[in-house]
Amino acid sequence: MKAISLWQPWASLMALGLKKIETRSWGTSYRGPLAIHASKRLVIPPDPEFKQAIIDLGLAYYEWPLGQVVGICDLYDCIQIGGERDRRGFADSIIGYERIFGDYSLGRFIWVTKNMEKLAEPIKCVGRQGLFEWHCGDQFRARWT
Repeated sequence: MKAISLWQPWASLMALGLKKIETRSWGTSYRGPLAIHASKRLVIPPDPEFKQAIIDLGLAYYEWPLGQVVGICDLYDCIQIGGERDRRGFADSIIGYERIFGDYSLGRFIWVTKNMEKLAEPIKCVGRQGLFEWHCGDQFRARWT
């Protein structure tokens, strides 16, 4: 199963279903099951709006797992902001927490996910840059294919 590493708190925001879109500087043609891996790095963004959203949601930084797969979803689409497929202004229509939790700068890519399932118990895993093969995901493959 393919996986992607995200810094915390973004990984847990996705696993909790509070963030359905990941923004990246690069796109992918891959579509299908995707494990969300929380890297070993915790980043507390300096943006006051981001910090306030975390408080409003009742979340605590110290509770988030590091170095573990925290959820599985389907990567449904990948759209470049301002690109040919963004003609109808999809990126401009993103509001609320989703807007606060992503970087929607021109030229970046919107990774649209659906069917997020938070793992009851996170699974330790060494992350990698880019998309990588998560072999522990074989136990989930039947459900997600």
